[in-house]
Amino acid sequence: MRLEIGKKVKDLRLAAELTQEELATRAQLTKGFISQIENDQTSISLDSLIDILDALGISISDFFADDDYSERITFSRTDRLSLPDRGAKSFELLVPGSTNMLMDPILVTLEPGESLQLEEPHNGEEFGYLLSGQMVIKYGKKSHHLRKDDCFYFEAYKSHQFVNKGKNKTTFLWVMTPPQM
Repeated sequence: MRLEIGKKVKDLRLAAELTQEELATRAQLTKGFISQIENDQTSISLDSLIDILDALGISISDFFADDDYSERITFSRTDRLSLPDRGAKSFELLVPGSTNMLMDPILVTLEPGESLQLEEPHNGEEFGYLLSGQMVIKYGKKSHHLRKDDCFYFEAYKSHQFVNKGKNKTTFLWVMTPPQM
């Protein structure tokens, strides 16, 4: 039995509705390398395969199993995907592949003075629960102050931004539907 790694990677990428360039960016590889892999024009190291699978939200064991990937319902800390350059100390997708699902749960940590990028208005809804610290949500022209154990819920038809104006770090669970990442 021949392993068709390239075909499987391509099938997973297409199922996730990602371009080769988007997958390459998430996996910190080049678009050309992704193309070569999908067309079986090069071999792939285990490290590169793991980077690609992490970006797709698939474990190495699931990749080589014949099971249906959609059946997975639990996720550990090691399954999280950290995204850099979001303006936060930590920005973790809690469920691998959630950007291709109906909702996207994210764990965000902001140091004092940090803020996430301004989100432009978009279709969908957002929910969050403040696990620690305090935070300001700029929603349209208004500012809303939250403390530990407060939550927020809004339709995202206005621009919005999350800002830590406190003296301690802030951690919150953020859920968007549909995913915007």
